[in-house]
Amino acid sequence: MMHGRPQPNTVIPFARVWSTCLAMLMLAATADAAIATFENLKLPRESFWNGSDGAGGFASGGVRFKNSYNAEWEFWDGFAYSNITDTRTGGLEGQYNAITGFGQGRSANYGIAYVGWLEPPTLTLGRPQILQGLYVTNDNFAYYALLNGSAPAKKFGGATGDDPDWFKLTIIGKDAAGDTTGKVDFYLADFRFADNSQDYIVNSWKFIDLTSLGEVKTLQFVLDSSDAETYGINTPAYFCLDTIVPEPATILLLGLGALVAIRRTGPYSRAENKAFRPGSGERSW
Repeated sequence: MMHGRPQPNTVIPFARVWSTCLAMLMLAATADAAIATFENLKLPRESFWNGSDGAGGFASGGVRFKNSYNAEWEFWDGFAYSNITDTRTGGLEGQYNAITGFGQGRSANYGIAYVGWLEPPTLTLGRPQILQGLYVTNDNFAYYALLNGSAPAKKFGGATGDDPDWFKLTIIGKDAAGDTTGKVDFYLADFRFADNSQDYIVNSWKFIDLTSLGEVKTLQFVLDSSDAETYGINTPAYFCLDTIVPEPATILLLGLGALVAIRRTGPYSRAENKAFRPGSGERSW
């Protein structure tokens, strides 16, 4: 009876090793699908982080989220994160509240983005890669301003509901050299339909496909609105985001590249469908 490692006469086909490693890579890709979920960030219950500690940002998974905070004015922009569940509070007090009351998939934590005056909210990936997408929704401040109006922001649709209003998020992909790879638009509210019953303000987590951006190193986020004046938009410039998902093929290709390197340099090199006799020092071709 054999115990432990294979005996010298045991032949392990390379194809079996390859298929086993490939299966393990696919499982790893599934398990590691969400590279940023904010769940690693510790918060007391019903609270938020907005950069008041001067950290300048935070990380979740392989993503770095930039934050700017002015202590003198108690002003922030860029990214914050929260676990607040209240969906009723509007106005500035509701700026850290996702209108859903929870993160994507009913998780506890979620991110908040505020497009302030300094620069667009920017996230940076640990390495350039293709992203499958991410989830977004409105925060309470923006949602209730769109629904009811909140000076200077107007009620979307106007008094009759016929005004063709819109609130748009644009996601800009940039490569490692800082060059733009593409842009994706998503409407957080849209009242441009001829049939007013189709008008909507997003109040659940919605997935945005980002594969068209190609391989990116950074993402920037810009908000625009039909309710705007010369100095900028009147609509509160906030949204929430969660669960940034890489393209599965990106993970798989990285793993396959590692396997190819091992195959070319390790004990299983040579042509396909060969086998190695462990412990014998011989290759069985």
